[in-house]
Amino acid sequence: MNYHFRKAELSEIAPIWEILQQAIQRRKEDGSNQWQDGYPNPEVIQKDIEKGEGFVLVDGETIIGYSAVLINNEPAYEKIEGNWLTNDDFVVLHRVAISEKYLGKGLAKMILKQIEEFAVSNNIYSVKADTNFDNIAMMKIFEKSGYTYCGEVFFRGSSRKAYEKVLGK
Repeated sequence: MNYHFRKAELSEIAPIWEILQQAIQRRKEDGSNQWQDGYPNPEVIQKDIEKGEGFVLVDGETIIGYSAVLINNEPAYEKIEGNWLTNDDFVVLHRVAISEKYLGKGLAKMILKQIEEFAVSNNIYSVKADTNFDNIAMMKIFEKSGYTYCGEVFFRGSSRKAYEKVLGK
């Protein structure tokens, strides 16, 4: 397998959106209310890419995963009910999704690893993330990947579980 994690391009919105739609459907089938309100959508992906924050995981030429990666840019994280492990610069990941055909291969964990390497390459030693209370799969991935549960943050009217991983220098 020839996996590579890189910035997404505007011409890739359609395959990225297809992967996100699959993830939205999986959340629904899992009984989760995450992503069931019209978000994310193609406009969100376009904004991610235009800001240089949209990233894809590719297998050769095929897009098989997506994540938004932001630096120090998550206003909701300023008001955590709980405590972050650090208050320095941080990388945020949002909208992690893997293609239906590639599930069960540990690729979400691989994306987290790539994001951690991206952070360190920018001299940032903290990755913060959040997920819905009913997204058990993502919570397990965070726990297996060494993330610490820090408390709750609020997005678009609902409470989310917040996690942080401090990276070694």
